[in-house]
Amino acid sequence: MFSFHEQFAAATKAHIEAQLALLNTLTTKTFEGVEKVIELNINAAKASLEESGGAAKQLLSAKDPQEFLNISAAQAKPGAEKAAAYGRHLASIASGTQAEYTRAAEAQLAETTRRINALIEEVSKNAPAGSENAIAILKSVISNANAGYEQLTKNAKQAVETLEANLNNAGAQLTKAATPRSKK
Repeated sequence: MFSFHEQFAAATKAHIEAQLALLNTLTTKTFEGVEKVIELNINAAKASLEESGGAAKQLLSAKDPQEFLNISAAQAKPGAEKAAAYGRHLASIASGTQAEYTRAAEAQLAETTRRINALIEEVSKNAPAGSENAIAILKSVISNANAGYEQLTKNAKQAVETLEANLNNAGAQLTKAATPRSKK
């Protein structure tokens, strides 16, 4: 049978190892997200450079100011749609990265909770008489901490969903604003 000190030392070591594993996972997910954003930006810059050259040639080929304005108006809508698509893609990357964070943190929390509960059960079996209240309080604290984490996770998910909805709405409004108005 292990002493309390040995049990807590083993639990602490396992907890630190699990925290390091979580940190490694989160770092990896962060770099993957940054790579996706960099790739998105490089692709957007390449496409923008190619398109701006073609657009400039079209504008320079205009024969009169009205044709110049018509070409400008025609180029505005695709540009706005591409900006909106870029925003949606960026939001998708952020949302995916946040989901990966959440999954990793939830898995870590579940494992840590399982280990702590097992430790508390083991300690409570060997605890001296009269310590039942202290063990009940410890279990309550852990339960409350888990409930708080679940609420925090729920709020983070709602924030990301709100951000995505706002970006999609802004993109739709930008596209609508860039659409040339028909003459009455």
